[in-house]
Amino acid sequence: MSQLLPAATDAAIRAQRSGRTLLTVQVDGVPAADRDVVVSQRDHEFRFGGIGFEFIPLANGELTDGAVEQTQVGPGGVVESFGETSVKDMQHLADLWFDLFNFATLPFYWGRFEPERGRPDTRRLLTTARWFADRGVPVKGHPLTWHTVCADWLLDLSNEEIVRAQVDRIHRDVRDFAGVVDMWDVINEVVIMPIFDKYDNGITRICRDLGRIPMIRTVFDAAREANPSATLLLNDFDMSAAYECLIEGVLEAGIRIDALGLQSHMHQGYWGEEKTNAVLERFSRYGLPIHFTETTIVSGHLMPPEIEDLNDYQIPEWPTTPEGEARQADEIVRHYATLLAHPSVEAMTYWGLADGGWLGAPGGLVRADGTPKPSYDALRRLVKDEWWLAPTTLRTDAEGRVPVEGFRGVYQVALGDRSATFALDGASPTVEVTF
Repeated sequence: MSQLLPAATDAAIRAQRSGRTLLTVQVDGVPAADRDVVVSQRDHEFRFGGIGFEFIPLANGELTDGAVEQTQVGPGGVVESFGETSVKDMQHLADLWFDLFNFATLPFYWGRFEPERGRPDTRRLLTTARWFADRGVPVKGHPLTWHTVCADWLLDLSNEEIVRAQVDRIHRDVRDFAGVVDMWDVINEVVIMPIFDKYDNGITRICRDLGRIPMIRTVFDAAREANPSATLLLNDFDMSAAYECLIEGVLEAGIRIDALGLQSHMHQGYWGEEKTNAVLERFSRYGLPIHFTETTIVSGHLMPPEIEDLNDYQIPEWPTTPEGEARQADEIVRHYATLLAHPSVEAMTYWGLADGGWLGAPGGLVRADGTPKPSYDALRRLVKDEWWLAPTTLRTDAEGRVPVEGFRGVYQVALGDRSATFALDGASPTVEVTF
Protein backbone atom coordinates (compact mmCIF):
# COMPACT_ATOMS: atom_id res chain seq x y z
CA MET A 1 0.00 0.00 0.00
CA SER A 2 1.23 3.50 -0.82
CA GLN A 3 2.56 5.56 2.06
CA LEU A 4 1.97 8.81 0.16
CA LEU A 5 -1.67 8.30 -0.83
CA PRO A 6 -4.94 7.66 0.99
CA ALA A 7 -5.87 3.98 1.02
CA ALA A 8 -8.90 4.49 -1.22
CA THR A 9 -6.88 6.40 -3.83
CA ASP A 10 -4.11 3.83 -3.77
CA ALA A 11 -6.65 1.02 -4.20
CA ALA A 12 -8.29 2.81 -7.15
CA ILE A 13 -4.95 3.26 -8.89
CA ARG A 14 -3.95 -0.36 -8.38
CA ALA A 15 -7.31 -1.52 -9.68
CA GLN A 16 -6.85 0.53 -12.85
CA ARG A 17 -3.14 0.01 -13.47
CA SER A 18 -2.23 -3.46 -12.21
CA GLY A 19 -2.11 -6.75 -14.07
CA ARG A 20 -1.68 -10.41 -13.24
CA THR A 21 -0.42 -13.28 -15.36
CA LEU A 22 0.77 -16.84 -14.97
CA LEU A 23 4.35 -16.90 -16.21
CA THR A 24 5.76 -20.16 -17.58
CA VAL A 25 9.54 -20.41 -17.73
CA GLN A 26 11.17 -22.98 -20.03
CA VAL A 27 14.79 -23.82 -20.65
CA ASP A 28 15.51 -25.40 -24.03
CA GLY A 29 11.85 -26.33 -24.32
CA VAL A 30 11.68 -27.99 -20.88
CA PRO A 31 9.72 -26.38 -18.01
CA ALA A 32 12.01 -24.88 -15.36
CA ALA A 33 10.35 -26.79 -12.54
CA ASP A 34 10.88 -25.87 -8.90
CA ARG A 35 13.42 -23.18 -9.69
CA ASP A 36 14.02 -19.76 -8.20
CA VAL A 37 13.55 -16.98 -10.73
CA VAL A 38 13.99 -13.25 -10.21
CA VAL A 39 11.23 -11.05 -11.63
CA SER A 40 11.69 -7.28 -11.85
CA GLN A 41 9.94 -4.37 -13.52
CA ARG A 42 11.73 -2.57 -16.36
CA ASP A 43 9.17 0.01 -17.48
CA HIS A 44 5.64 1.27 -16.96
CA GLU A 45 2.80 0.97 -19.44
CA PHE A 46 1.71 4.47 -18.35
CA ARG A 47 3.68 7.24 -20.03
CA PHE A 48 5.29 9.40 -17.37
CA GLY A 49 6.44 12.15 -19.71
CA GLY A 50 8.68 15.17 -19.67
CA ILE A 51 9.84 17.62 -22.31
CA GLY A 52 13.31 16.97 -23.70
CA PHE A 53 13.87 20.40 -25.27
CA GLU A 54 16.91 21.31 -23.20
CA PHE A 55 18.77 18.11 -24.11
CA ILE A 56 19.07 18.87 -27.84
CA PRO A 57 22.58 20.38 -27.46
CA LEU A 58 23.67 17.49 -25.23
CA ALA A 59 22.36 14.82 -27.61
CA ASN A 60 24.11 16.51 -30.54
CA GLY A 61 27.46 16.91 -28.77
CA GLU A 62 27.26 20.69 -29.00
CA LEU A 63 28.20 21.43 -25.40
CA THR A 64 31.77 21.84 -24.26
CA ASP A 65 33.35 21.80 -20.83
CA GLY A 66 32.73 25.52 -20.70
CA ALA A 67 29.33 26.98 -19.90
CA VAL A 68 27.02 28.08 -22.71
CA GLU A 69 23.64 29.78 -22.79
CA GLN A 70 20.72 27.39 -23.30
CA THR A 71 17.34 28.50 -24.64
CA GLN A 72 14.16 26.90 -25.91
CA VAL A 73 10.72 28.01 -27.02
CA GLY A 74 7.81 27.31 -24.72
CA PRO A 75 4.04 27.69 -24.91
CA GLY A 76 2.95 31.00 -26.33
CA GLY A 77 6.21 31.42 -28.23
CA VAL A 78 8.14 32.67 -25.23
CA VAL A 79 11.89 32.08 -25.50
CA GLU A 80 12.94 30.30 -22.33
CA SER A 81 16.45 30.77 -21.03
CA PHE A 82 18.13 28.12 -18.94
CA GLY A 83 21.15 30.25 -18.11
CA GLU A 84 24.69 29.02 -18.53
CA THR A 85 24.81 25.25 -18.65
CA SER A 86 27.87 23.01 -18.84
CA VAL A 87 28.11 19.44 -20.09
CA LYS A 88 28.40 18.22 -16.51
CA ASP A 89 25.35 20.20 -15.39
CA MET A 90 23.25 19.06 -18.35
CA GLN A 91 24.29 15.43 -17.93
CA HIS A 92 23.28 15.65 -14.28
CA LEU A 93 19.87 17.00 -15.32
CA ALA A 94 19.57 14.21 -17.91
CA ASP A 95 20.32 11.60 -15.25
CA LEU A 96 17.50 13.00 -13.12
CA TRP A 97 15.20 13.04 -16.17
CA PHE A 98 15.80 9.39 -17.11
CA ASP A 99 15.46 8.28 -13.51
CA LEU A 100 11.89 9.57 -13.48
CA PHE A 101 10.38 9.82 -16.98
CA ASN A 102 9.81 7.22 -19.72
CA PHE A 103 8.30 9.40 -22.46
CA ALA A 104 9.69 12.53 -24.15
CA THR A 105 8.21 15.45 -26.07
CA LEU A 106 10.46 17.31 -28.53
CA PRO A 107 9.84 20.77 -30.07
CA PHE A 108 8.77 21.11 -33.69
CA TYR A 109 7.56 24.73 -33.54
CA TRP A 110 7.64 25.63 -37.22
CA GLY A 111 9.16 29.07 -36.80
CA ARG A 112 12.12 27.62 -34.94
CA PHE A 113 12.35 24.31 -36.79
CA GLU A 114 12.34 25.92 -40.24
CA PRO A 115 12.99 29.68 -39.90
CA GLU A 116 14.28 29.69 -43.49
CA ARG A 117 12.10 27.87 -45.97
CA GLY A 118 13.61 24.61 -47.14
CA ARG A 119 16.16 24.41 -44.32
CA PRO A 120 14.51 22.48 -41.47
CA ASP A 121 16.45 21.49 -38.38
CA THR A 122 15.86 17.81 -39.15
CA ARG A 123 19.33 16.49 -38.37
CA ARG A 124 19.52 17.88 -34.83
CA LEU A 125 15.99 16.86 -33.88
CA LEU A 126 16.38 13.40 -35.41
CA THR A 127 19.65 12.90 -33.53
CA THR A 128 17.92 13.93 -30.31
CA ALA A 129 14.93 11.66 -30.94
CA ARG A 130 17.29 8.73 -31.54
CA TRP A 131 19.20 9.65 -28.38
CA PHE A 132 15.98 9.16 -26.42
CA ALA A 133 14.94 6.07 -28.38
CA ASP A 134 18.32 4.43 -27.77
CA ARG A 135 17.60 4.81 -24.06
CA GLY A 136 14.24 3.09 -24.43
CA VAL A 137 12.17 6.27 -24.38
CA PRO A 138 9.42 6.83 -27.00
CA VAL A 139 9.15 10.36 -28.40
CA LYS A 140 6.27 12.63 -29.36
CA GLY A 141 6.64 15.64 -31.69
CA HIS A 142 4.97 18.91 -30.67
CA PRO A 143 3.34 20.44 -32.71
CA LEU A 144 2.93 20.03 -36.47
CA THR A 145 0.42 22.87 -36.80
CA TRP A 146 0.12 25.93 -34.56
CA HIS A 147 -0.51 29.61 -35.06
CA THR A 148 2.14 30.58 -32.48
CA VAL A 149 5.90 30.32 -33.13
CA CYS A 150 4.86 30.12 -36.76
CA ALA A 151 7.18 30.43 -39.76
CA ASP A 152 7.29 34.12 -40.73
CA TRP A 153 7.89 33.32 -44.38
CA LEU A 154 4.34 31.99 -44.65
CA LEU A 155 3.11 35.61 -44.62
CA ASP A 156 4.54 36.09 -48.10
CA LEU A 157 2.29 33.34 -49.49
CA SER A 158 -1.33 33.22 -50.56
CA ASN A 159 -3.74 31.20 -48.42
CA GLU A 160 -3.73 28.36 -50.95
CA GLU A 161 0.07 28.33 -50.89
CA ILE A 162 0.09 28.34 -47.07
CA VAL A 163 -2.19 25.30 -47.00
CA ARG A 164 0.08 23.49 -49.44
CA ALA A 165 3.18 24.46 -47.44
CA GLN A 166 1.57 23.17 -44.23
CA VAL A 167 0.60 19.87 -45.84
CA ASP A 168 4.05 19.51 -47.37
CA ARG A 169 5.66 20.25 -44.02
CA ILE A 170 3.61 17.51 -42.34
CA HIS A 171 4.36 14.98 -45.09
CA ARG A 172 8.08 15.72 -44.92
CA ASP A 173 8.53 15.73 -41.16
CA VAL A 174 6.26 12.82 -40.28
CA ARG A 175 7.99 10.70 -42.94
CA ASP A 176 11.49 11.84 -41.99
CA PHE A 177 10.93 10.91 -38.35
CA ALA A 178 8.83 7.75 -38.86
CA GLY A 179 10.09 4.87 -36.76
CA VAL A 180 11.65 7.25 -34.24
CA VAL A 181 8.83 9.73 -33.65
CA ASP A 182 5.54 7.93 -34.14
CA MET A 183 3.33 10.18 -32.04
CA TRP A 184 2.41 13.78 -32.85
CA ASP A 185 0.41 16.69 -31.55
CA VAL A 186 -0.93 17.26 -35.04
CA ILE A 187 -2.63 20.58 -34.36
CA ASN A 188 -2.44 22.75 -31.28
CA GLU A 189 -5.07 25.05 -29.76
CA VAL A 190 -7.59 25.10 -32.59
CA VAL A 191 -10.34 26.61 -30.43
CA ILE A 192 -8.57 29.97 -30.44
CA MET A 193 -6.73 29.54 -33.74
CA PRO A 194 -9.03 31.42 -36.18
CA ILE A 195 -9.68 34.29 -33.76
CA PHE A 196 -6.11 34.70 -32.51
CA ASP A 197 -5.28 38.42 -32.76
CA LYS A 198 -1.98 38.95 -30.96
CA TYR A 199 -0.16 39.14 -34.28
CA ASP A 200 -0.66 38.12 -37.89
CA ASN A 201 0.41 34.64 -38.91
CA GLY A 202 -0.17 32.25 -41.77
CA ILE A 203 -1.91 29.50 -39.79
CA THR A 204 -4.59 31.77 -38.34
CA ARG A 205 -5.19 33.09 -41.87
CA ILE A 206 -5.93 29.67 -43.34
CA CYS A 207 -7.88 28.45 -40.30
CA ARG A 208 -10.10 31.52 -40.57
CA ASP A 209 -10.50 30.83 -44.28
CA LEU A 210 -11.10 27.07 -44.06
CA GLY A 211 -12.84 26.81 -40.70
CA ARG A 212 -11.72 24.77 -37.71
CA ILE A 213 -13.00 21.33 -38.72
CA PRO A 214 -11.82 21.44 -42.37
CA MET A 215 -8.46 22.68 -41.03
CA ILE A 216 -8.24 19.72 -38.67
CA ARG A 217 -9.21 17.32 -41.45
CA THR A 218 -6.52 18.74 -43.72
CA VAL A 219 -3.66 18.32 -41.27
CA PHE A 220 -4.80 14.98 -39.84
CA ASP A 221 -5.21 13.54 -43.33
CA ALA A 222 -1.70 14.69 -44.18
CA ALA A 223 -0.20 13.13 -41.06
CA ARG A 224 -2.13 9.90 -41.57
CA GLU A 225 -0.94 9.66 -45.18
CA ALA A 226 2.66 10.19 -44.12
CA ASN A 227 2.62 7.57 -41.35
CA PRO A 228 -0.54 5.43 -41.16
CA SER A 229 0.63 3.76 -37.94
CA ALA A 230 1.36 6.99 -36.03
CA THR A 231 -0.62 8.04 -32.97
CA LEU A 232 -2.16 11.44 -33.74
CA LEU A 233 -3.42 13.87 -31.10
CA LEU A 234 -5.69 16.90 -31.05
CA ASN A 235 -4.34 19.19 -28.32
CA ASP A 236 -5.75 22.25 -26.54
CA PHE A 237 -5.54 24.36 -23.40
CA ASP A 238 -9.21 25.40 -23.59
CA MET A 239 -11.13 23.14 -21.20
CA SER A 240 -14.43 24.94 -21.84
CA ALA A 241 -17.45 23.63 -23.71
CA ALA A 242 -15.92 25.12 -26.85
CA TYR A 243 -13.36 22.31 -26.96
CA GLU A 244 -16.07 19.74 -26.38
CA CYS A 245 -18.10 21.17 -29.27
CA LEU A 246 -15.02 21.08 -31.48
CA ILE A 247 -14.31 17.45 -30.62
CA GLU A 248 -17.91 16.49 -31.29
CA GLY A 249 -17.80 18.23 -34.67
CA VAL A 250 -14.55 16.52 -35.58
CA LEU A 251 -15.88 13.07 -34.69
CA GLU A 252 -19.19 13.67 -36.45
CA ALA A 253 -17.20 14.65 -39.55
CA GLY A 254 -15.53 11.22 -39.48
CA ILE A 255 -12.04 12.51 -38.71
CA ARG A 256 -10.04 9.89 -36.83
CA ILE A 257 -8.41 11.16 -33.65
CA ASP A 258 -6.22 8.68 -31.76
CA ALA A 259 -6.03 10.58 -28.47
CA LEU A 260 -7.15 13.85 -26.90
CA GLY A 261 -4.54 16.22 -25.51
CA LEU A 262 -5.51 18.29 -22.46
CA GLN A 263 -3.23 21.01 -21.14
CA SER A 264 -3.07 21.87 -17.45
CA HIS A 265 -0.64 24.70 -16.74
CA MET A 266 -1.43 25.60 -13.13
CA HIS A 267 0.50 28.84 -12.70
CA GLN A 268 -2.59 30.33 -11.03
CA GLY A 269 -3.11 27.46 -8.65
CA TYR A 270 -3.66 23.73 -8.43
CA TRP A 271 -6.85 22.52 -10.12
CA GLY A 272 -7.69 20.16 -7.27
CA GLU A 273 -9.27 16.74 -7.45
CA GLU A 274 -12.82 18.00 -8.01
CA LYS A 275 -11.98 20.08 -11.09
CA THR A 276 -9.57 17.49 -12.50
CA ASN A 277 -12.13 14.71 -12.18
CA ALA A 278 -14.82 16.92 -13.70
CA VAL A 279 -12.57 17.61 -16.70
CA LEU A 280 -11.80 13.90 -17.03
CA GLU A 281 -15.44 12.94 -16.96
CA ARG A 282 -16.37 15.52 -19.59
CA PHE A 283 -13.64 14.54 -22.02
CA SER A 284 -13.62 10.79 -21.41
CA ARG A 285 -17.18 10.46 -22.76
CA TYR A 286 -15.80 10.41 -26.30
CA GLY A 287 -14.19 7.04 -25.67
CA LEU A 288 -10.72 8.27 -26.67
CA PRO A 289 -7.50 7.92 -24.69
CA ILE A 290 -6.60 11.09 -22.82
CA HIS A 291 -3.11 12.54 -22.59
CA PHE A 292 -2.35 15.35 -20.19
CA THR A 293 0.12 16.88 -22.59
CA GLU A 294 1.39 19.96 -20.74
CA THR A 295 1.33 20.32 -16.97
CA THR A 296 3.08 22.69 -14.60
CA ILE A 297 2.57 23.32 -10.90
CA VAL A 298 4.59 26.18 -9.41
CA SER A 299 6.60 26.19 -6.19
CA GLY A 300 6.58 29.95 -5.71
CA HIS A 301 3.85 32.57 -5.50
CA LEU A 302 0.82 32.05 -7.71
CA MET A 303 0.12 34.13 -10.78
CA PRO A 304 -2.68 36.67 -10.08
CA PRO A 305 -6.11 35.26 -11.00
CA GLU A 306 -7.04 38.26 -13.15
CA ILE A 307 -4.39 37.36 -15.76
CA GLU A 308 -6.30 35.83 -18.71
CA ASP A 309 -3.37 35.01 -21.01
CA LEU A 310 -0.58 33.46 -18.95
CA ASN A 311 1.97 34.88 -21.38
CA ASP A 312 1.04 38.39 -20.23
CA TYR A 313 2.57 37.80 -16.82
CA GLN A 314 6.16 38.94 -17.26
CA ILE A 315 8.13 39.69 -14.09
CA PRO A 316 11.89 40.08 -13.50
CA GLU A 317 12.16 37.21 -11.04
CA TRP A 318 9.87 34.41 -9.88
CA PRO A 319 11.65 32.50 -7.12
CA THR A 320 10.89 29.13 -5.62
CA THR A 321 10.23 29.15 -1.88
CA PRO A 322 10.35 26.49 0.86
CA GLU A 323 6.63 26.90 1.50
CA GLY A 324 5.88 26.73 -2.20
CA GLU A 325 8.01 23.62 -2.63
CA ALA A 326 6.12 21.81 0.12
CA ARG A 327 2.83 22.80 -1.51
CA GLN A 328 4.04 21.74 -4.95
CA ALA A 329 5.13 18.31 -3.69
CA ASP A 330 1.70 17.69 -2.17
CA GLU A 331 -0.09 18.85 -5.32
CA ILE A 332 2.15 16.84 -7.66
CA VAL A 333 1.35 13.65 -5.76
CA ARG A 334 -2.37 14.41 -5.71
CA HIS A 335 -2.50 15.35 -9.40
CA TYR A 336 -0.68 12.24 -10.62
CA ALA A 337 -2.78 10.07 -8.35
CA THR A 338 -6.00 11.58 -9.72
CA LEU A 339 -4.90 10.92 -13.29
CA LEU A 340 -3.73 7.36 -12.69
CA ALA A 341 -6.97 6.51 -10.93
CA HIS A 342 -8.93 7.34 -14.11
CA PRO A 343 -9.03 4.61 -16.78
CA SER A 344 -8.99 6.98 -19.78
CA VAL A 345 -5.64 8.61 -19.00
CA GLU A 346 -2.67 7.04 -20.79
CA ALA A 347 0.01 9.71 -20.46
CA MET A 348 1.02 12.76 -18.46
CA THR A 349 3.79 15.13 -19.60
CA TYR A 350 5.35 17.52 -17.11
CA TRP A 351 6.38 20.75 -18.84
CA GLY A 352 9.95 21.27 -17.74
CA LEU A 353 12.09 19.35 -15.28
CA ALA A 354 14.07 22.37 -14.05
CA ASP A 355 13.09 25.87 -12.98
CA GLY A 356 13.68 28.79 -15.29
CA GLY A 357 11.53 27.52 -18.16
CA TRP A 358 8.30 28.97 -19.47
CA LEU A 359 7.65 32.49 -18.10
CA GLY A 360 10.59 32.05 -15.74
CA ALA A 361 8.22 30.31 -13.37
CA PRO A 362 9.43 27.98 -10.62
CA GLY A 363 7.46 25.19 -12.22
CA GLY A 364 10.23 22.60 -12.35
CA LEU A 365 10.71 19.58 -10.16
CA VAL A 366 14.38 20.54 -9.91
CA ARG A 367 15.77 23.90 -8.82
CA ALA A 368 17.85 26.09 -11.13
CA ASP A 369 21.00 24.89 -9.34
CA GLY A 370 20.23 21.27 -10.26
CA THR A 371 19.07 20.09 -6.84
CA PRO A 372 15.81 18.11 -6.74
CA LYS A 373 12.83 19.67 -4.99
CA PRO A 374 10.57 17.71 -2.65
CA SER A 375 8.20 17.30 -5.62
CA TYR A 376 10.84 15.39 -7.58
CA ASP A 377 11.58 13.10 -4.65
CA ALA A 378 7.89 12.49 -3.97
CA LEU A 379 7.05 11.73 -7.60
CA ARG A 380 10.04 9.47 -8.04
CA ARG A 381 9.10 7.59 -4.90
CA LEU A 382 5.65 6.99 -6.34
CA VAL A 383 6.81 5.98 -9.83
CA LYS A 384 9.89 3.94 -8.99
CA ASP A 385 9.13 2.63 -5.50
CA GLU A 386 5.42 2.42 -4.74
CA TRP A 387 4.22 1.83 -8.32
CA TRP A 388 7.13 -0.46 -9.21
CA LEU A 389 8.03 -4.11 -8.67
CA ALA A 390 11.59 -4.34 -7.36
CA PRO A 391 13.60 -7.52 -8.11
CA THR A 392 11.66 -10.30 -6.41
CA THR A 393 12.62 -13.97 -6.10
CA LEU A 394 9.77 -16.34 -6.94
CA ARG A 395 9.62 -20.12 -7.01
CA THR A 396 8.20 -21.94 -10.02
CA ASP A 397 5.91 -24.94 -9.60
CA ALA A 398 6.32 -28.41 -11.12
CA GLU A 399 5.21 -27.07 -14.51
CA GLY A 400 7.64 -24.15 -14.46
CA ARG A 401 4.84 -21.70 -13.69
CA VAL A 402 4.72 -18.77 -11.29
CA PRO A 403 2.08 -16.03 -10.84
CA VAL A 404 3.27 -12.46 -11.39
CA GLU A 405 1.32 -9.40 -10.32
CA GLY A 406 2.23 -5.72 -10.55
CA PHE A 407 1.72 -2.46 -12.39
CA ARG A 408 1.29 -3.07 -16.09
CA GLY A 409 4.43 -2.66 -18.14
CA VAL A 410 7.60 -4.44 -19.22
CA TYR A 411 9.16 -7.00 -16.88
CA GLN A 412 12.31 -9.10 -16.81
CA VAL A 413 12.65 -12.65 -15.58
CA ALA A 414 16.10 -14.00 -14.76
CA LEU A 415 17.15 -17.61 -14.20
CA GLY A 416 20.77 -17.81 -13.23
CA ASP A 417 22.70 -15.83 -15.83
CA ARG A 418 19.86 -15.96 -18.37
CA SER A 419 17.19 -13.30 -18.65
CA ALA A 420 14.31 -12.31 -20.89
CA THR A 421 11.60 -9.68 -20.94
CA PHE A 422 7.85 -10.06 -21.08
CA ALA A 423 4.82 -7.78 -21.03
CA LEU A 424 2.41 -7.64 -18.14
CA ASP A 425 -0.53 -6.07 -19.95
CA GLY A 426 -3.49 -7.11 -17.85
CA ALA A 427 -5.07 -8.84 -20.85
CA SER A 428 -2.93 -11.99 -21.18
CA PRO A 429 -3.72 -14.57 -18.48
CA THR A 430 -0.62 -16.54 -19.37
CA VAL A 431 2.85 -15.64 -20.66
CA GLU A 432 5.60 -18.03 -21.71
CA VAL A 433 9.32 -17.29 -21.72
CA THR A 434 11.83 -19.71 -23.20
CA PHE A 435 15.56 -19.49 -22.59
